[in-house]
Amino acid sequence: MNLWDVMVSIFWFMLLVAWFWLLIAIISDIFRDDGMSGVNKGLWCLFVILLPWLGVLCYLIARGKSMGERSARQAAQNEQHFRSYVREVASSGTGVADELERLGKMHQQGLISDEELALAKQRVLAGDAAGSPTPAGARVV
Repeated sequence: MNLWDVMVSIFWFMLLVAWFWLLIAIISDIFRDDGMSGVNKGLWCLFVILLPWLGVLCYLIARGKSMGERSARQAAQNEQHFRSYVREVASSGTGVADELERLGKMHQQGLISDEELALAKQRVLAGDAAGSPTPAGARVV
């Protein structure tokens, strides 16, 4: 095999990879479309699988614009779910004041000593997440 044959082989391989990527994107778009009936989804899938090049080309011509719109809508929906998840997790965390209040209650109940309370307060005020207090009798490192 000479260099030209290698380059041609690489070209055909990359074309095959691009076609598989396009085929997967089209099939996922077919199933993502809520407005399409099950029969239409099945027919498009058969067309794309049985006549691959023609099916992909026809799908892109017939439904290419709406394919981009569905993809953008899905990306926006994923972003919204992510933001709501981050807000939920951030709001469920305890703040510095809550942590200091919890330390005070543990000290009043005798669960931590004066030294442990002072050390835990320093860690909380310094922003050390690992600064959770230890019960009395436990070794503070």
